[in-house]
Amino acid sequence: MSRFRNGMTARDNHIFSLRIACVLLFAGMLITGIGWMRAPSELTIHNPPDLRSGSTRKWWEVPPSTVYSFAFYIFQQLNAWPKNGEVDYLAKIAQMSVYLTPSCQDFLNKDAQMRKNSGELRDRVRVVYEIPRRGYSRRSVTLLDQDNWIARLDLVADEYYHTEPVKRALVRYPLKVVRWEGDPERNPFGLALDFYAAIPQRLEAIAQPEPEKKSGAFK
Repeated sequence: MSRFRNGMTARDNHIFSLRIACVLLFAGMLITGIGWMRAPSELTIHNPPDLRSGSTRKWWEVPPSTVYSFAFYIFQQLNAWPKNGEVDYLAKIAQMSVYLTPSCQDFLNKDAQMRKNSGELRDRVRVVYEIPRRGYSRRSVTLLDQDNWIARLDLVADEYYHTEPVKRALVRYPLKVVRWEGDPERNPFGLALDFYAAIPQRLEAIAQPEPEKKSGAFK
């Protein structure tokens, strides 16, 4: 009789342990399902532009070359006034607003208003481009932390009044770039300009090499 009772007790204990295992398995599946549903469907991976050699990096790290190219592209667009700076400058600020922090937008809008009041925008045409042989290098981007950088752009700024050239300046623009992942649909870069990290600096003029004088004698 005792053997029968022991067998029944062992069976009940085994059934109870199986029930606990089923509950734990269900809980694990539920947690896994919730985690799967909350996982992002897309990830932004920043790859360096030169893919001839492999690289290993964490997926959330942004290469300095990407920071530089982003800063140059957005800044160049902001300074592209094809017809009339009085209209084009404000239009560019609005167009590129998704790539600008709120403080940067406020700074640019005040700058546009100040330039307009001083007569620096009416019928002005403006374009900026890289100084030859002063493009991206290892010293062009400074890493402040995982989410903040300073990109230094050496650019030529040309301005025209209608078709007459009125200004040419060679300037180093130190631009602050921050991680900005609020709207991946409109801002796939996941970055934004926070504008000047310091006062822009004038650079020396680029000396053009003099043409070689032709000689009548052959060497």
